[in-house]
Amino acid sequence: MFLTIDQIRESLESLKSIHRFYGMIFLVCKKAPLPIGDTIQYPINAKETEFLEKYFKPEQNSQYFYQVFKTSKPNKRWLRHDYPSSGLQSIRTRSDLAHAFIHPKNTDIWGWQPNYIEILRDHLNKNRGGLIPAFRLAVWLYRERDWERNTTSSNIVNIFLNEFLISDEEKCLFDVSVPQDNALKTLLQNEKISLKDLQTIVGKPPDSTLEEGGTLRLLEIQGVGLAKKLVFQPGERLTLITGDNGLGKTFILDCAWWALTGKWAGLPAYPMSNPRQNKSAIEFQISGDSESENIKVFYDWQTQSWKPPKKRPTIPGLLVYVKVDGSFAVWDPSKEYLATQELGENDSTPRPFVFTIDEVWSGRNIEIRGRRTTFINGLIEDWIQWQSRPESSHFRTLEKVLERLSPPSQSDLGILRSGEPVRIPYDVRLIPTIEHFYGSVPIVYTSAGVRRVITLAYLIVWAWEEHKIQSQLIRKEPQKRMVILIDELEAHLHPQWQRVILSALLDVNKDLESELQMQLIVATHSPLVMASVEARFDENVDKLFHLSLPKESLPNPEVELKEIPFIRRGRIDAWLTSDVFGLGLASSVERESAIEAAKNLQNQESPNSEEIILVSEKLKQTLAEDDNFWPRWIFFAEQYGVKL
Repeated sequence: MFLTIDQIRESLESLKSIHRFYGMIFLVCKKAPLPIGDTIQYPINAKETEFLEKYFKPEQNSQYFYQVFKTSKPNKRWLRHDYPSSGLQSIRTRSDLAHAFIHPKNTDIWGWQPNYIEILRDHLNKNRGGLIPAFRLAVWLYRERDWERNTTSSNIVNIFLNEFLISDEEKCLFDVSVPQDNALKTLLQNEKISLKDLQTIVGKPPDSTLEEGGTLRLLEIQGVGLAKKLVFQPGERLTLITGDNGLGKTFILDCAWWALTGKWAGLPAYPMSNPRQNKSAIEFQISGDSESENIKVFYDWQTQSWKPPKKRPTIPGLLVYVKVDGSFAVWDPSKEYLATQELGENDSTPRPFVFTIDEVWSGRNIEIRGRRTTFINGLIEDWIQWQSRPESSHFRTLEKVLERLSPPSQSDLGILRSGEPVRIPYDVRLIPTIEHFYGSVPIVYTSAGVRRVITLAYLIVWAWEEHKIQSQLIRKEPQKRMVILIDELEAHLHPQWQRVILSALLDVNKDLESELQMQLIVATHSPLVMASVEARFDENVDKLFHLSLPKESLPNPEVELKEIPFIRRGRIDAWLTSDVFGLGLASSVERESAIEAAKNLQNQESPNSEEIILVSEKLKQTLAEDDNFWPRWIFFAEQYGVKL
């Protein structure tokens, strides 16, 4: 059995008021043990280092120790490896506590003064830190010890006092009381606390290995655009962003891409507000299996740029950004690593993140140190190469993804299946084809909707397959997380296709790797897309956000981003008239206006026949003959002598 994370967390809070002398130097000297009124040869620097290595180094591969005691810099608790010969030595030889020792200068001779207990007790009283909490100190020191199931808090304190040879006289320095075991949340648990769990409390040392495979957990934008502050905390799996044109859906996706990669996929966000009134900043958190710290970046008005952070605690997983203008952006951590090694950490050469639609289809070359190299072959060449190698898994994966992202089988297009390559005029290349019900069509001649979906399918497959290859080259495991950002998912797609595309994307990871986790962030205007995931939306891992411009914010408009509950509405027209889209009626503007006029007339106490006839003419112009509003209106009109 092991001490619980709750006990460790509470113990660390209690120890923050205690001077580090008592939890480090004093315990090291007790282990010697140093004589009282006499001296011995004792290599205290080496012993302190050994002690800190055992009890104060949460991450064994690190060169840093974690300081749990009182400090003037609570945000800087990580101590360098040479701390025993610097910081602790200063406390032992120069502070008030040095008077507790018998120690000739520049020697390894150490012992306790006869009145050392009085000196240490006076120091505790003077600094108002209270007595040393024996139980809390023991919890920290013994956080990895395996205890018997029936261990009590009193047992833990007694073991601490015995192991560190605390005498009866020295117990006056300690608070040896223990919390009642029935009052503790939980003292012990079956599993030892993991490093990742402990890092949620103490954080990571400066030389900690960066965690890889993170996804976006937080994006907070301050003083940019029409909002003073936008707080965006996407879901673990699916996040939907809705709202009117011009309120910031694309802006949020652009900022999310920048937060994840450190590069803009288009024009950088530019603060429109007065810099003297507030500071423009973007704060974000990228986390993998454990929580990482937030990073906040301010806009530099002098250089007109967003300064990238010096260090990121977490590297994101594989990223794909589908932009509404037809361009795509891809970020691969394995290729970024290779680029850093090739170009140097301080090299400002831009990485090839963003591809135009022509580059995605026909390829792109880049130049590194004067050497021209191919970064992406492009959809046409890769498709032909993959198709010509039956043993390759690439093409089988592409076919699976194409089939999954296809329109319904009953649609006029049918399932997207590849045909035999063909030549077309004025092009020396073989061109892939798509088999439709009505025949084989070269992909360059397919519709805008088909081109967008096959491009999306290709980019997802290409990014994943390339990532596996590059990961193998650098001897690393492929990422287990992938983030896909899509702006206006419904663009160019028929309503039949809009009803299935998002649900298909939620499962596309199954075609790549069964253990691949995918975070999907989608901006949409489509009620069909919203309705399509009613059966799939899980409030535990999915979220819905809405951008709006409240009327009460006028004449100084301020956009609001709110997370709203996802309510299953059943019918598409119910989504149109919901607060997500805000239509009065799911019909034409003219029909809505005519019905509104009719309802207003019905609410009058004494409507006259001329007004009823006038409104009836408007209704005839806009309503279908079988419109469900007619029975209500005809009954009303006849009550006032108007026959229709």
